[in-house]
Formats: sequence, structure tokens, C-alpha cells
Amino acid sequence: MSLQMISGFTWAQPWAFLLFIPWFVFIFLHLKKQKNKATFQVSRIKAFLPWQGRGRAQYILLNEIVLFLSLALMVCALARPQTADAKVKRTLDGLDIVIVLDISDSMLIEDMKPDNRLTSAKKTISEFVQKRTSDRIGLVIFAGEAFTLVPPTLDYQLLLDRVSQIQTAQDARIKDGTAIGVAMAAGAARLKDSQAKSRVMIFLTDGENNSGTIDPETGLEIAKGYGIKIYSVGIGQSGKTQLPIYTQDAFGNKVKRYQPFESTVNDELLTQMGQVTGGKYFRANKEDSLKGIFDEINSLETTKIEETKYTKYNEYFFYFLTLGFWLFILNRILSYSFLRRGPA
Repeated sequence: MSLQMISGFTWAQPWAFLLFIPWFVFIFLHLKKQKNKATFQVSRIKAFLPWQGRGRAQYILLNEIVLFLSLALMVCALARPQTADAKVKRTLDGLDIVIVLDISDSMLIEDMKPDNRLTSAKKTISEFVQKRTSDRIGLVIFAGEAFTLVPPTLDYQLLLDRVSQIQTAQDARIKDGTAIGVAMAAGAARLKDSQAKSRVMIFLTDGENNSGTIDPETGLEIAKGYGIKIYSVGIGQSGKTQLPIYTQDAFGNKVKRYQPFESTVNDELLTQMGQVTGGKYFRANKEDSLKGIFDEINSLETTKIEETKYTKYNEYFFYFLTLGFWLFILNRILSYSFLRRGPA
């Protein structure tokens, strides 16, 4: 169906406007015929001036206009004027995502310039959350033990507020360490009842498993069993580094000092977590690489949007046809009665 917009309407059959060609020809021939009609000539019109503007002759031209207009309206009716009322139904196939974040004290190491590991991770997580639109996102934190900070939710503002309040294990006064197996099991527990077609866990840590009652292999089997895809991220540089330690002096002031620390990221385990579950392992040695990793995850795990468009057409040809028909009838009635003329 060819559609063409004219004067606010959509015309379903615009080819009908070709009929305006014979319509113009008809007007031209009619006017020519009127011009060639016989006339009554007089030598002086002074005697007829008092009768000027009287009688029915002045209505004849108006009646002819009514005829032309009626035919034009019928042509427009044949072109089927209509308006379209389009509605789009969007079906969002969102994801359920749980971010599992290591908050062990080693996350304070300052090798993610210009920030430490934890601050850099918090910034990147916040940016990631702000880019999602229809996905439920939850947050689990862990060190020597794991806690659900926010269950999967669409309340992104609540999530952002909780992310900004995250502290290390020392500040939060929880058991320090790196319980990777426990953390995976805790994240899986938040996704096991998910009705979403895609379940995703983003797992961030800067160490290797050294704590917890669940070993990483068991935690991985739990996640795999629930069909959870894991994107694991190793944060920071491995090797000898300096760990910030915060204490208070005699006056209650916070004092920062450094102590030697051997940082080790278990690349083998984190790689296995991604491969076994159909995810991927990333290594972040600086802040911009961590941001790039989350951008890639954001592009890999996209929400599917299906659109179904419904269009309802409102027809207006009846109004044009009705008005044109009655104008034509009016013209005929006047032509054979009130405005009837004698032989030419």
C-alpha cells in the first residue's frame, strides 16, 4: 500500500488524484462554453442599471462552484484519506546480574593509579550500573566471609548508594581473607531462583582462595549447576608491593603507614571460572583497563528488546464522499429549479 502525506492526512490510494486532470479539463471547457454563449446586445445600458445585482443570475456562478467542489471532494474520497494511530509494544528480555566484590584489606593497595583497587572498582561498578536499563542487579561483598549487600533489584539508586558505602574488611570489622568458594556460592544463591533467561555473575578479586568453608571447585560447580555465566576479573599487579595500614596515634588522628606485602592473583582459577561457565576472564592492572573490561561485559551481555508495531487506520473518505454527494445534489436541485435557465 503506497502512502503519501497531504494536508495532515495519509492517503491510501494517491493515484486517485490523477482524476484532477479531467476535473481541470472539465472546468476549462465549461468556462469556454460560457464565454461562447450567445449574448443580447443593446445600444445603451442606462435603462438596465437599476436592475444590476438583482435577480438570480449572480447565484449561477456560485452554483457552478458548488458543482466543481462536489466533484473535487469525491476525488479526495476515492483517494481514501486516513490517519494512522501507531502503537509499539516493547518486550524487554532483561538479565539478572550479581556483582561479587572482594573487600579484603589488600584491596587498599594503591596500584590502580590514581586510586587504590577498591576505590577504582567502586567507581567502575557505579558506571556500569548507570549504563544498564532493565536488568536486575545485585551486590555481594566478601573477604574471609561473604555478605549480600543488595539482592537483585531494579532500584539502581539504592544500589549506587550501597556501592558508595563499601569499606574494606578492616573498616567493616569482618573477617579478613579471600573466600572465593564461599563468595561464588553466595552469588549463586542470589541467582538460583531467577526467572531471567540469562544469569550473570561478575566476580572481582585481587587474591587467591585462603579462607572459607566452601572450596572454589564446589562453588564453581554450584554456579555452573544453576546456569550462571561468570565474568571473572583479576585486579591489581602480582608480586611484591606495599599494603597501606591505618592506625591511630595518641591524639586519635588517623595515621597511614605501609608494610611489605606479596600480592598474588590466582589467574588459573579465575580463568577456569570463566571457561567452565561460558564466561570470560579479564586482567585489570590499572584503572582504565578495569573500565574497559566493564565496557566489554556491558556490550557482551545486552538486553534483548523485541518491538511489535500495531497500526490502526482511521478512515475519513466517508465524510468527503457524503459532503461531495450532497453538494452535487444541491447543485442539481438548484439547476433544475431556482436557477433553471432557458435554452441557450
